[in-house]
Amino acid sequence: MLLIKKFTFDAAHNLAAYKGKCERLHGHTYQLVVKLEGKPAKSDGMVMDFCEMKEIVARLALDKLDHSYINEVIPQSTAENIAGWIWDRLEPAFRSKNRRLREIELWETADSGVIFSR
Repeated sequence: MLLIKKFTFDAAHNLAAYKGKCERLHGHTYQLVVKLEGKPAKSDGMVMDFCEMKEIVARLALDKLDHSYINEVIPQSTAENIAGWIWDRLEPAFRSKNRRLREIELWETADSGVIFSR
């Protein structure tokens, strides 16, 4: 079973190691999709409570990225590098005997994004 939750956050960044308009400071409303794979627990019938999932994603990732200058956290803040940073923070928190982080999607714009999994 896949448990899926969507999040949004607003942030600014620039791509210093890039030649083109994205090397200048600009912002996005990012869409983050977090997917957990697992089996519902016999005790409550859930892979994970959505409220708990939301709290973990907020505490470990969104609170540090939302309304921030991402380059202060991730120097070359490409969508790929942001997704990898988010994965590294979330994966241990979601690992348990009945579930694991399957993948995350990070959408920089409505039609440009990255899917990250390991």
